[in-house]
Amino acid sequence: MRIGAFVPQGWRMDLNGIQVKDQWKTIVDSAKKIEDLNYESIWVYDHFHTVPKPTQDPTFECWTLMSALSQTTSKVRLGQMCTCNSYRNPSYLTKIASNIDVMSGGRLEYAIGAGWYDHEYKAYGYEYPSAGVRLKMLEESLIIYKLMTTEEAPVFKGNYYEIDGAINQPKPRQKPYPPLWVCGGGEKVTLKLLARYGDYGNWDVDVEGFKHKSKVLEEHCVNENRNYKEIGRTLHTNVVIGTDKIDLDNKILKLAEYTNIPKEYYYDRPLIGTRDEVFETLKQYEDEGCSYLIAYIPDIVWGDTLNILSELIES
Repeated sequence: MRIGAFVPQGWRMDLNGIQVKDQWKTIVDSAKKIEDLNYESIWVYDHFHTVPKPTQDPTFECWTLMSALSQTTSKVRLGQMCTCNSYRNPSYLTKIASNIDVMSGGRLEYAIGAGWYDHEYKAYGYEYPSAGVRLKMLEESLIIYKLMTTEEAPVFKGNYYEIDGAINQPKPRQKPYPPLWVCGGGEKVTLKLLARYGDYGNWDVDVEGFKHKSKVLEEHCVNENRNYKEIGRTLHTNVVIGTDKIDLDNKILKLAEYTNIPKEYYYDRPLIGTRDEVFETLKQYEDEGCSYLIAYIPDIVWGDTLNILSELIES
């Protein structure tokens, strides 16, 4: 199983207590540590202000980070979990992604979803259409991404977006394009879009949930005449590992104090536990066909979960 990890970014209060002048260095240092530990990839979120409630704490922007991290790292891959389609015009976003793939030497993962955080939409002045409309917009965006990365003068006219000979040079280094992640677990539409267009899907679910989503995806693949085995099924979830129960409890207590998230939330997540518990659960995911873990490690700045998890990479 390949493993990627998030850098601290601020959105989930993971830069808490670090002076603003030191936060960028903290992000860069974390990225270098992830790379040095031989993780497959570095990930960032596409959000503008903090959760579970908006605060004045800094949140670093997703694609700005992609550009900067492409230059402060050298081998680790770079992904977003996940780009909100509604925040940027898809032709403009494809241009950005193509440039960053070139700038990084072909290390970009392109992950995108329909968007969901209505408070951000309203705060930043974006229209917040219905879920059905957002998903239709996402599909048109996926089409534009594939056209602009593979054709010289692509043309497309949809109900929400259009391009007319949109020149996209330089083209991405990865061919035909950086891997396309269609993110989200919606079983009627999102997984159908994944079956139709995507290289990877990503879900935040327990083992039984992963098994269920896989079955639904397989059914969509049959309907779309797509080879189910071509699509990477991946997991994105919180990972906190204690060397023992006392260590785990201390970590969760610290997290609960500054994130304003109840301790019970952490204990309920599938990959929060002692080392043996987490490693055993990961094996169960792998047995169900999970090929990639995208780990959000909330103690990355002050804890040792990143190091403990890296034992699986070394093995």
